[in-house]
Amino acid sequence: MSSEVVTGIPERAAHRPGRTLAIQLLGPVTILGGIVWAIAQPYRIVFLHPHGKGLYDYIAQPPLLVVFVGAMFALLIAPGLVHDLESESGSES
Repeated sequence: MSSEVVTGIPERAAHRPGRTLAIQLLGPVTILGGIVWAIAQPYRIVFLHPHGKGLYDYIAQPPLLVVFVGAMFALLIAPGLVHDLESESGSES
């Protein structure tokens, strides 16, 4: 096999700093917390018992908002922070 095709794991992927890993895990841990909250307190989810609820009650459901915020952090904010941390650590080496 050619060494150009089969390569090892890049150095930075093999040794990931703790801060980078913590930032990458914040989103999924937040999503998991929202799901656990929704399971632990199902009466907070209006879709399960919609009697007498308005539009605001459907939009502002705390466990679902926590899941949404965790997903947005993981998809929009964390990649930029990780990129900045990796470029910062790359410039120090």
